Amino acid sequence: MMPLTLSNIGETAAIKKVGGKEDIRQFLATLGFVPGSHVTVITQNGGNVIVQVKESRVAISREMAAKIMV
Repeated sequence: MMPLTLSNIGETAAIKKVGGKEDIRQFLATLGFVPGSHVTVITQNGGNVIVQVKESRVAISREMAAKIMV
């Protein structure tokens, strides 16, 4: 298990766990970041990570991406 920030660009991985405070976990869950779903890192630029999750592309901060374990 590793944080999403360590995934390679273009790599698809299954989400194992979402950490952080309850409000952050709830926010990420509304975006589709739930254990068992698959996520693909599209690109990382500056402090943001752009990922594809459940047919949508989403930009999240590196801090939030570090809370998503794949």
